[in-house]
Amino acid sequence: MNEERARAVVEGSDAPVVVLDSERRIVAANRAAASTLGGAEPGRRLGEEQTAARPELLVLFLESAPELPAYQELRAGFTAAVSHELRTPLARLLVLLESATLPGSDVDALMEQARQEVEQARELIDDVLFLGELETGREVVSLGRTAAQPVVEEVAASFEERANHAQISVEVRADGGVALPLRPRMLRVVVENLLANSIRYAGPGSTCVVEVSQSDEGPFIAVSDDGKGVAAVDLPRLFERFYRGDQARTSRGTGLGLAIVKHVVTSAGGEVDATSEPGHGLAVRVRFPRG
Repeated sequence: MNEERARAVVEGSDAPVVVLDSERRIVAANRAAASTLGGAEPGRRLGEEQTAARPELLVLFLESAPELPAYQELRAGFTAAVSHELRTPLARLLVLLESATLPGSDVDALMEQARQEVEQARELIDDVLFLGELETGREVVSLGRTAAQPVVEEVAASFEERANHAQISVEVRADGGVALPLRPRMLRVVVENLLANSIRYAGPGSTCVVEVSQSDEGPFIAVSDDGKGVAAVDLPRLFERFYRGDQARTSRGTGLGLAIVKHVVTSAGGEVDATSEPGHGLAVRVRFPRG
């Protein structure tokens, strides 16, 4: 979209529309957008939090032609991956429903399995939509700072039943003075996904430790376990969408949890990495710069 076309697009719309360049500076905006924003002078920069706070505002970006094929390739790849991941629970669901019609089948057991497949598909759809909101800036990640200990303890308590079922012990070691540059909801999303990943893959008899503390570099959250660990070949790809190592392929995870963690953390100016040795557990550490 060039500047001339951008102005034509916004002027022809009754809804509030603003066009931004790659550095989020205003290129064009119609009167409705100017009213919504309290002014929309060309060159003014609009942060993600400003546009996210106005859901009625349609934000378009001025794209350069060389970047467009790469974006289209990425979008096509993501769409194909989502389609593939959805086919698996739907195929299993179809088999279960057909089995329930056979003479002598255990209908109650088959219906319970079918319910689990529906939950799997719903979880995947929710994660895909949430990740889409993060990437389009509709979901604000960082507004102020949040005391970490209460959120971490609340999440750990909510996972108690799941951890017991998986025969995993969960320990929280949280410094009450640590605050992180995340909204409470975003902090909860990070801890939930890290804890769920550990409980899902560590293996029975493992212990998962959620640590919140302050280092010389800044505050951090670390979720570690002494379980199965991750193979060296899988470790560099751990935060990719839909990627699962060999031992994770039979799980009911969506393959998006750690990708969501990485997007939230990096959007707030932090870093995330993972270390592991097979048979010696996995540790995921989220670090933020000193505030």
